[in-house]
Amino acid sequence: MKRLLCLAGALVACLSLSVSALGADAAGVKVPAHQRFALPNGLTIILVPQRDVPLIAFSGFVRGGTLADPAGKPGVASLVAGLLDRGAGARDAYQFADAVEGVGGSFAAAAGAESISVSGQFLARDRQLMIELLADALIRPRLDATEFDAYRDREIEFIKSAKDSDPSQIVGIYGRAALFGSHPYGRPQGGSETSLAAITLQDVQAFHAANFGADNAALVFAGDLDAKWMKTALTQAFAKWGRAAAPVRDLQPAPRITERRVLIVDSPGSVQTYFWLGNVGVDRRYSGRPALDLVNTLYGGRFTSILNTELRIKSGLSYGASSRFTRGSVPGEFAIRSFTQTDNTGKALDLALETLENLKRGALEPAMLESSRAYVLGQYPLQLETAAHWAATLADLEFYKLGKDYIEGYGPALAKVDLAETAAVTADAFPRPTALVIVLIGDAAKIRETAKKYGPVTEMKLSDPVFAPAK
Repeated sequence: MKRLLCLAGALVACLSLSVSALGADAAGVKVPAHQRFALPNGLTIILVPQRDVPLIAFSGFVRGGTLADPAGKPGVASLVAGLLDRGAGARDAYQFADAVEGVGGSFAAAAGAESISVSGQFLARDRQLMIELLADALIRPRLDATEFDAYRDREIEFIKSAKDSDPSQIVGIYGRAALFGSHPYGRPQGGSETSLAAITLQDVQAFHAANFGADNAALVFAGDLDAKWMKTALTQAFAKWGRAAAPVRDLQPAPRITERRVLIVDSPGSVQTYFWLGNVGVDRRYSGRPALDLVNTLYGGRFTSILNTELRIKSGLSYGASSRFTRGSVPGEFAIRSFTQTDNTGKALDLALETLENLKRGALEPAMLESSRAYVLGQYPLQLETAAHWAATLADLEFYKLGKDYIEGYGPALAKVDLAETAAVTADAFPRPTALVIVLIGDAAKIRETAKKYGPVTEMKLSDPVFAPAK
């Protein structure tokens, strides 16, 4: 017995040393030295010199996103983002792509709920071309009619294809629509078949004219750069960019739901049910972030999580289950996602709800907390290693108006989280099992009776060209 106690003590001591070492690594994460300045037109620019590799990465945003989509036409921002590199300035779509790929660079743009983001990477020697292409894409996109038609049609076909082949790609869109309703977070960021078909080239042009302004944007450049040269070159490239015509829209938080309700998205003949369970969670500034990350890692954030262990490893009801908090300027959703064979829909839902109930009512064990802490502390520094990581991170801090302590204080805060803090965020941020939107994509004829025991049921068809049932 003494020997076993000694071994157990040694194991705990070893784990403590490992966590201490990881904590030291995470505590050593520092925001690199950088310069932040604004042009007279309001454009914010951040320069982060890092000379390890001869590359320059950029990341930035234009405020707006789905939040700025015209009423009844979600997807306009997404189409604008997709067209930025399909012809800009003196280059048509082919020439723009050839200019990027010809030097081994990259360029990407995407629309989110609150902004359109841009990112990319070029060799340092191609810095002038990088700036030229970026300025053209943001200020002078061609928004060509032929490219618009082709891109819009492709996006519609993508939605149809996802419905036919992999509903897991879109179950979250149905979930957010059911949870948030008319709130901007409830709009499909990429649009729906119906809304995309109704969008015109004029809508896209008007969105760009109203929202793409220097005072609505920020750009971060990190890597092997000469700050003085970059400042001069960027000032010349962006000095004539005008201000945005439309004001930045106000975003109010959505209320949490207090009861359970169910949406069935009927997919006749489906042999699987894809499910999404969610409620409104927390925002980007949530004070309990370190503790919440530890709890969610344990609950549904890694392969050995409680959810995945119960639904996949122990029961074999699913090939995977996860949970996630989406955090914006206001609270986004907390969601559980998984799938199972149609005949096991009730069993899988019951088990998912049971894990949530157990999390809500039971304190975590010390060993579980230490395991999660070691995992998160080990992963955190790896997410901030490259110039591209830092460009994206500083753009994120700029967008949400967060200080550098959001990065530098995270590791030390993780190391100090105790069981009282995890209990507090579990009670506050995780929803009760009786207060969830449940979305089921599956064969309604086979799962309808099962679904009724979880709450009032609404139905729509997977073939419907929208993501929410008709009112």
